Amino acid sequence: MTPDLTERQRRILARLIGEFIEQGEPVSSAWHAAHSALGVSSATVRNILARLEEQGLVRQPHTSAGRVPTDSGYRLYVDWLLGSRKATRRMADVEARLRKSGTVGELMESVSHELSRASHTIAFAMAPAHHSVCLQHLDFAKLDGTRVLVTVVATGGQVVHKVIETREPCDATSLSQAANYINSEFTGLTLHEARTAIVERLRQERVLYDALVSRALELARNGLEGVASEETLYVQGTSFLLDELLGGPDHEQHTLATLRELFRMIEEKHRLVELLTDYIEENGLMVVIGSEHSSPDLRPFSLVASTFQDGNRTGTVGVIGPTRMRYGRAIDIVDGVSAAITRVLEGNKNDG
Repeated sequence: MTPDLTERQRRILARLIGEFIEQGEPVSSAWHAAHSALGVSSATVRNILARLEEQGLVRQPHTSAGRVPTDSGYRLYVDWLLGSRKATRRMADVEARLRKSGTVGELMESVSHELSRASHTIAFAMAPAHHSVCLQHLDFAKLDGTRVLVTVVATGGQVVHKVIETREPCDATSLSQAANYINSEFTGLTLHEARTAIVERLRQERVLYDALVSRALELARNGLEGVASEETLYVQGTSFLLDELLGGPDHEQHTLATLRELFRMIEEKHRLVELLTDYIEENGLMVVIGSEHSSPDLRPFSLVASTFQDGNRTGTVGVIGPTRMRYGRAIDIVDGVSAAITRVLEGNKNDG
């Protein structure tokens, strides 16, 4: 339930949160009396702050200290920001740099870099799952011993390389023939459909009588494994978060153990993908603050994320930072970059 605040209470809370975000120190009633432009005394401000504390929007870290926002206070503040936003600002310079990307992977790398640099937080870009991505071409190349390099080229500029082990050495000629067979039989299917069809064909007993076909199907099945349905997550900016937290006035709230758990989650990207997938149920912009996270590992942090489209599928971009993040800036950057990606991908699709 949203607290019912007077205009004066709302302005005091907004000024308190803005000041705390900038300075990282508890905000006193004397500071409010001098800077609120409301023409009120310290005693009046103290009464307002006491009321805000009763409503769970601010708290006192120590008895003699000023107030700091709670997660509920941040939520009210962010809702105000979202409710008063104007149209998303077009980020022409960022969009121009993103258009230089040759593949979807390069685009996602560029996106995470742009977000991280602009927000000074951890930034991520999650490419959509490949359920609707079609196989364009597949190549097999001999490496050393029994190792073969499988190259999968899919629609949308996606290129995946994978090294697999075979039961016995393969020569270049047989690998070329195997690739020709796969391309003639499965090009145009989605990656998911292609692997499903390959697995089914391997079950057919007659394949065992054709060594070339059997080898081609085995190579293709192994090469497509793990490619057909997983989202790909690109993350940058851990050093920015470390600098922001460990060098800031509220660094004691972010212990090394907390940071270590977050970085472990980033290294084990599937955990972060699962959490993000749970959050992004609808298209658009979203903000998750501190205690609102379903995972305890993320509760010391806030997340600002937005979805993007390539015409068929939905991906996600966003930032992860301290609850004392500059929400207005983070929201504008994430939303602007998300809109830029959609334009780039839809433009590429139309060009193709």
